[in-house]
Amino acid sequence: MMAKIAWIGTGVMGASMAKHLLRNGHEVNMYSKTIAKAEKVREEEGGVVSDSIKDAVQNADYVFTIVGYPSDVEEVYLGQEGIFNNARNGTLCVDMTTSKPSLAKILYDEGRRKGIRMLDAPVSGGDMGARNATLSIMVGGDKEDFEEILPLLEYLGKNIVYLGSAGSGQHTKAANQIAIAGATAAMTEAIVYAKRVGLDPEKMLMAIGAGAAGSWQLSNMAPRVLKGDLGPGFFIKHFIKDMKIVQDEMLERGVELKMLDSVLGLYQEMAAKGFEDDGTQALIKLYEASE
Repeated sequence: MMAKIAWIGTGVMGASMAKHLLRNGHEVNMYSKTIAKAEKVREEEGGVVSDSIKDAVQNADYVFTIVGYPSDVEEVYLGQEGIFNNARNGTLCVDMTTSKPSLAKILYDEGRRKGIRMLDAPVSGGDMGARNATLSIMVGGDKEDFEEILPLLEYLGKNIVYLGSAGSGQHTKAANQIAIAGATAAMTEAIVYAKRVGLDPEKMLMAIGAGAAGSWQLSNMAPRVLKGDLGPGFFIKHFIKDMKIVQDEMLERGVELKMLDSVLGLYQEMAAKGFEDDGTQALIKLYEASE
């Protein structure tokens, strides 16, 4: 059955995700701050491009959002021209942005007050996962809403898990980002070590990747580093945002995450050097600059 979908955000990941829904026969009305990005999706796969959120959502059964920062999420949902003031009663909204768990709960409560259902469903897998529809999707909200939207989520990802009440998806994504922080830094330092001691880094990766050191970062991002592909599958500036969200959550609970704090410091140094629009694998630049 064809669904009427509003898709808000057609960036590095959102564009590929919207395309999957279009390819599977759904009616998709897109909006992006940079209209040219949405127009590119329309040119390649079809769909409709609106020049406002209001126009995109007013006839939608389902609304998906994947934007940059929590402030963007607030504007998209709570602004005068935003979703909550313009979507139909009963619409089911799915925010796939990595955002604050506390904001997810606010949106859930405000949505209920407006007669609009709300799920938080951040994703992991980067640009490759979005293109290949192999994302991990972490969902918080009412279970019956999760079960309703699941057939659409299955066009986007392979590992789709319902975590519990509103905010649970965002808390799970926070844990995901903690693990990625450590794995990315470890992968980078393994490559630096190999180069400095005279190993062939490709052979080194082949040797350790199938053992206890194996990880998604080692298998997927390390080869990009060796090829000099430091473009954004996931922006450094967004990773910094994610790690700061984790810090805020832990500060409220009086907990210090020393590894995360250390990796965040490295990426803040990267941003200060003008590399915030590179991909997270570009951390290698920081080490190479010190050689």
